[in-house]
Amino acid sequence: MDSTATAASVDVQPVRSRSDRNAFIDFPYSFYTDEYPNWVPPLRREVKHVLDPSKNAFFEHGEAQLFLARRNGRVVGRIAGIINGMHLRKYDDDNGFFGFFECDEDYTVAEELLDAATGWLREKGMTGVRGPANPSLNDTAGLLVDGFDREPSILMPYNPPYHEDFLLRYGFDRAMTMWAYYVHKKYVQFDRLKRGAELVKRRTPGLTLRTLNMDRFEEEAKCVVDIYNEAWADNWGHVPMTEAEIDQLAGQLKQIVEPDMIFFVEHDGEPVAFSITLPNINQALQQVPDGRLFPLGLPKLLLNAHYGIYECRMPLMGVRKDFQGKGLDALLVLATIESGPPNGFDACEMSWVLDSNDRLKNHIESLGAVVDKEYAMFESSIP
Repeated sequence: MDSTATAASVDVQPVRSRSDRNAFIDFPYSFYTDEYPNWVPPLRREVKHVLDPSKNAFFEHGEAQLFLARRNGRVVGRIAGIINGMHLRKYDDDNGFFGFFECDEDYTVAEELLDAATGWLREKGMTGVRGPANPSLNDTAGLLVDGFDREPSILMPYNPPYHEDFLLRYGFDRAMTMWAYYVHKKYVQFDRLKRGAELVKRRTPGLTLRTLNMDRFEEEAKCVVDIYNEAWADNWGHVPMTEAEIDQLAGQLKQIVEPDMIFFVEHDGEPVAFSITLPNINQALQQVPDGRLFPLGLPKLLLNAHYGIYECRMPLMGVRKDFQGKGLDALLVLATIESGPPNGFDACEMSWVLDSNDRLKNHIESLGAVVDKEYAMFESSIP
């Protein structure tokens, strides 16, 4: 760390202008240099969409204030204070959020940024803060706390190791630990899976399995979210999606889904469970280091998307409450693992899994999966 730079004061200001917003978006691309080779640059146009209140459905019920930290005119960090209207409607706990947090390895910068975000939340009437959420738990969220030697999977965060220390120094406590499991086709306990799946079918007659119907994509997407909102309603941190957020998510996923990797379990013809597994397009995005598709990024992305993606990620699984505890997740996991290699995927990340979900953790580990990364959410009161 440059001691001369540390001695200079840090100036944190809200993002007001277009140039400030561009600087907010640009910062990670200059910050994550060769020192962090496993960071995967998101496409800049996707980041702009997430931060644009006129385009992101989150802002129909939420709001955010972006902040930039500068020292001697150079951007050294960023953060956002965030209010999630759907969270407040469900929990009524006066909890705000912080997100999009990045800073140089200098606690002074982190402290000033966190002061700015929590100060804004205090002015909005919030008494607590949780994060990181970018901007919600239905988006990329959480802090990587272990597993820095491997690139993140699609829609998972990456950050420097010292970010956790900075949050703890500031007074945050860990609110929840989340695990990312990795399973390779070589180590899957297929016999155990198949025996379990057959037992599930015998115990609950009338179960059938099918894949995504692209001709009814919008209807299928709404079915997924309906099951998800019911299945996850009692899970830590869950916030239901609005209709607009559902439509937005469906539009985003439609561009990258592999229909043969999305499954529904039906009981007497009615969908009661689902799982979504996505190609890990981060393996292609690593070849577009500045996040720009033009002029050279698009050909690299298309080439690597065709030849360079051999892993996938299962980010979502849901089972209606009346069918929970009946082992339907075994049917979904078996179908996903069996369908992976024919679709070009040798391995799969299953993430994230809440630390409080002992049943799912034990089930995944029994299949031959191993913990690959550890993530966490942090929270603090606002004085």
